[in-house]
Amino acid sequence: MKEKEFISTIKQILGSEYIGDDCAYLKDLGIVITQDSLVEGVHFKKNLITPYQLGYKSVMVNISDVSASGAKPAYLTISISLPSNIETDFIEQFYLGCQKACNNDVKIVGGDITSADKIYISVCAIGTTENRNISSRKSAKIGQKVIVSGIHGSSGAGLKLLLSGKKEPEKFIKSHLEPQAQTEFGKYLGENVKELYAAMDTSDGLMDALSTIANESGVLLDIDFEKIPYDKEITQFQNWQDLILFGGEDYQIVATVPQDINIGTTIGEVKQGLGVNLKINNNYIFYDKQMVEKSIYNHFSN
Repeated sequence: MKEKEFISTIKQILGSEYIGDDCAYLKDLGIVITQDSLVEGVHFKKNLITPYQLGYKSVMVNISDVSASGAKPAYLTISISLPSNIETDFIEQFYLGCQKACNNDVKIVGGDITSADKIYISVCAIGTTENRNISSRKSAKIGQKVIVSGIHGSSGAGLKLLLSGKKEPEKFIKSHLEPQAQTEFGKYLGENVKELYAAMDTSDGLMDALSTIANESGVLLDIDFEKIPYDKEITQFQNWQDLILFGGEDYQIVATVPQDINIGTTIGEVKQGLGVNLKINNNYIFYDKQMVEKSIYNHFSN
């Protein structure tokens, strides 16, 4: 997958200790910082999302990364590039959506506006780390349990509906267009887990998060599919199990934590080995890094 290859190359060239997690933890400044971009035609289609929803989602996906780190989301800057035919109403609705996602807890403190051939959005988010234990993909430990927040697969189901021109069930479409970052879940982890722990959001899918944590930490995650929470109506979709594992953009949190941490749903354990061992339909399927990367969304596939 080129995206991960590019990140690996950049990390090697820069020799940076900060590149690798979704948020860079700048301990000397007491902050985490992250940046995500949304590009028309790659991450969204203008005819399938309103300007309000686009603003909301652009902010929420960054708040999600900060929350998964265990930090408190605090500040954002937003840069947006727009075609010349965009009207003021688009900007008004876009920023109303951004404001709604911030929910008086996060402040938008700046950004940039430029012209372009299509819509490009880049959001930088900063979180504060005071009295929080910050996670890392590299910190899963043998003996910890694997937990998740929320339900999985709903956003992928919503995208399927949108692309097929369907509007029902509306709850799946809403899950895709108006995701909710798991700020309270992240807060609990940051304030209550005292040892090293791993955590990621599921922006690229549940299996991607599991595989990334496993491979970055050098461990095996033993997962029971039957324990993964999901909306039972998702079973109406063809290949519904793949939506749960690989659908992406649910923006839930996956974490490996001590056994005494009481939050979320336990779906497995951290064991000796490397990769993800999935129990599904009374069989075991082993996923190595290459298998997972072939199955998830590739931004550079077109």
